[in-house]
Amino acid sequence: MTKAKSALTCGCPVAAFQKMISGKYKLRIVWDLKDGPRRYGEIRTGLLRGSDGSSEIAPRVLSRELKALTESGLIDRRDYGLVPPKVEYRLTRKGKSFVPVIAAIRDWGTRHLTPAGSGERAIGMAAE
Repeated sequence: MTKAKSALTCGCPVAAFQKMISGKYKLRIVWDLKDGPRRYGEIRTGLLRGSDGSSEIAPRVLSRELKALTESGLIDRRDYGLVPPKVEYRLTRKGKSFVPVIAAIRDWGTRHLTPAGSGERAIGMAAE
């Protein structure tokens, strides 16, 4: 049995939560979608905003993260069936309920991880 399956079957909500949000970009994607639906390019641009010294996100990586978030039920993918393709991503009800958790993480990071005077860019999520 894999570690992922054992975390989910053992009934440990912390391990299941950790598995669901693992990855470099998932929290930031959900955070960016809190303001409404976004298209792929808008999500990609949002991930690059406020990331000092980070390289561009590979399209394959972003697609994988979006697919995982869709499978976990945090976001919904809407394909308009147009040419050129138009696809939007939006938070589901479950995803919207997760935003306050991310806000709490952001607030904790601001208090404990951000050097004085550097603002919130150090954690990659702009203030409201």
